[in-house]
Amino acid sequence: MTAQIVTRFAPSPTGYLHIGGARTALFNWLFARANGGKFLLRIEDTDRARSTPEATEAIFAGLNWLGLDWDGDAISQFERADRHAEVAHAMLQNGTAYKCFSTQDEVQAFRDAAKAEGRSTLFQSPWRDADPATYPDDAYVVRLKAPRDGVTVTKDAVQGDVTVRNDQLDDMVLLRGDGTPTYMLAVVVDDHDMGVTHVIRGDDHLNNAARQTQIYTAMGWDLPVFAHIPLIHGEDGKKLSKRHGAVGVEEYAKLGYPAAAMRNYLTRLGWSHGDDEVFTDQQALEWFGLDGIGKAPARLDLKKLEHMSGQHIAMMEDDVLVREIQAYLAATDAEELSAAQQDGLGDAMYCLKDRARSFPQLLEKAHFVLGSRPFSPDEKSLTALDTVSRGILSELTPHLRSASWSRADLEEIVAAQAEARGLKMGKLAQPLRAALAGRTVTPSVFDMMLVIGRDETLARLEDASLGATGD
Repeated sequence: MTAQIVTRFAPSPTGYLHIGGARTALFNWLFARANGGKFLLRIEDTDRARSTPEATEAIFAGLNWLGLDWDGDAISQFERADRHAEVAHAMLQNGTAYKCFSTQDEVQAFRDAAKAEGRSTLFQSPWRDADPATYPDDAYVVRLKAPRDGVTVTKDAVQGDVTVRNDQLDDMVLLRGDGTPTYMLAVVVDDHDMGVTHVIRGDDHLNNAARQTQIYTAMGWDLPVFAHIPLIHGEDGKKLSKRHGAVGVEEYAKLGYPAAAMRNYLTRLGWSHGDDEVFTDQQALEWFGLDGIGKAPARLDLKKLEHMSGQHIAMMEDDVLVREIQAYLAATDAEELSAAQQDGLGDAMYCLKDRARSFPQLLEKAHFVLGSRPFSPDEKSLTALDTVSRGILSELTPHLRSASWSRADLEEIVAAQAEARGLKMGKLAQPLRAALAGRTVTPSVFDMMLVIGRDETLARLEDASLGATGD
């Protein structure tokens, strides 16, 4: 029987959840969920000077916004330090590690001399094969007794076989002089104890794989499947940083992109399924596999994200969209929608969501149903409400009073009024938009009339024709 697949995401809580980390978490989540496995979360908080509770909460918040649920409680790496040390001492017992009493000054002197002589500066401890009877009563570090000959091969599901000569690897420190574990040891012990079967992470960790493989081998533990995924670069091809714009997941939430769109976009950054670009979570779970991950760095393309966001907004159920917009407003500390506004937004959603690429765009188009009388025209729409336009609206209003309030009837009445004035429909639509919404970017005037109803439409037209506006 094949063992259950277990993946993990192991961020350091030193800041926000980076978009690259979010994609790593997503790949691990997809692979686990697609295969009926477990997705675990480990907070690598051993750097006490930089790790903060606020950063940990930011990681939780980012994962929750993305909809990436993890199994069980998040594990603190720092709290497992005793277990890491226990493994290091077990390696001392089985002869795969040794005590090294060389001081930092001695290590540096060795490297300086090796450099001057043109030799490898990898430290070779004089204590590697020393008789324990010669040990001084001094502080020591515990080093891995790494093989000196041959090669270490990392079988990587993305990069292929990666071979490193063992004479290029030193006897790395496992326990420091103060007894605290190093990152290399802690990662391996935690992954083993958590039952991690697949280590899916950024390829900036590829150089660590050989060293970590040696620890697995020293302990006689089964190796996980490694899958090192390419990093995300900016549009200029350089490593992603703040100069490329938003790099934290919470920033994208505040920009008003749906979480589903972000999942879709991040999935496509470095992974592909034929020519499919826009897809649902269910399709992603059906299709996702490590064989679809490429080796080349992915490039952040905000225009593609915006397009994908629009596609997902159009696909979303109206009630779900209203809830997500409420969450967006809360995330940006904006005033939440009243029950009446939520109802109005839901009624109008059919004419709002098809061309909106973000929640702010959708809310701007929804101003006609979220605002209240009297509407204050913005600068552009104010120019459409000159004296002549107000006169036209005054003439149109009586005809609308007797309308059946069907779309066909409304279109016929407005078209007839435009023809009587010798105007094209677009010329009459401009002051209508200004009167109904106080904006130039809106759904069609007929959709707005149908959504807000007869009485509200007539009241707004009367406000506009009389020149009544809000503050």
